[in-house]
Amino acid sequence: MPRTVQDILDHADELASRFEEYEPPTENERDPQVFAALRDAALSRSNAERAIRTAVEDARAHGYSWALIGSLLGTSGEAARQRYGTKRGRAAPSAAPQPPRPEVGGPEADA
Repeated sequence: MPRTVQDILDHADELASRFEEYEPPTENERDPQVFAALRDAALSRSNAERAIRTAVEDARAHGYSWALIGSLLGTSGEAARQRYGTKRGRAAPSAAPQPPRPEVGGPEADA
């Protein structure tokens, strides 16, 4: 269904006119300050979580138990360890490096 250039221009003018004259219903209006407050709260929570994680790492590096850390955070020591402890396969920042393991069938196996 081919259109002429004039048909396309007329349709564009109609759309532009509808856009310029559109007034959204009052019930669809939203207060942008509510969005800003939610965004700020989410940012604050992120900053607080980062500060807690750093404080937990420091507390563990200074020998504090998971039970004490958990009680300060309002949870159990096990829950605190699961949330803030190191993951398997990832060394803790204060852990000493492990010596490399010899490969199976490597030079040590031939000796």
